[in-house]
Amino acid sequence: MKNCLFVGIGGCIGAIFRYLLSNITIRSDFPVITLITNFIGAIVIGCVVGIVAEYPNIDNNIVLFLKTGLCGGFTTFSTFSLETLLLIEKNKILVASSYIFISILICLLGVYVGKMITLFICNNLF
Repeated sequence: MKNCLFVGIGGCIGAIFRYLLSNITIRSDFPVITLITNFIGAIVIGCVVGIVAEYPNIDNNIVLFLKTGLCGGFTTFSTFSLETLLLIEKNKILVASSYIFISILICLLGVYVGKMITLFICNNLF
């Protein structure tokens, strides 16, 4: 039950941050805000993984709060899927394909960058 509370609080905070970010208006066929949101979430989860790798004794509730709760509530895979489908339905196949490719690439890069930032900080500052 305690685990659910940590995940729920993290998810609530992540969802609020996602909502606030989604209020930024950018006029484009390309879903820029969702891409940015997922990239930020990828960096954050990479940082969490990096911290846990360096400090494996971190309380599991903190990890659940950050990884499953905060990042899960903040990132937007369902929105990504909907926006991709809408682009396909509008026959914007090239934009949809670009969005899929760029989203996967940038989110993988984000996890890597987050992990590397954390490892760099842990190895050089502590």
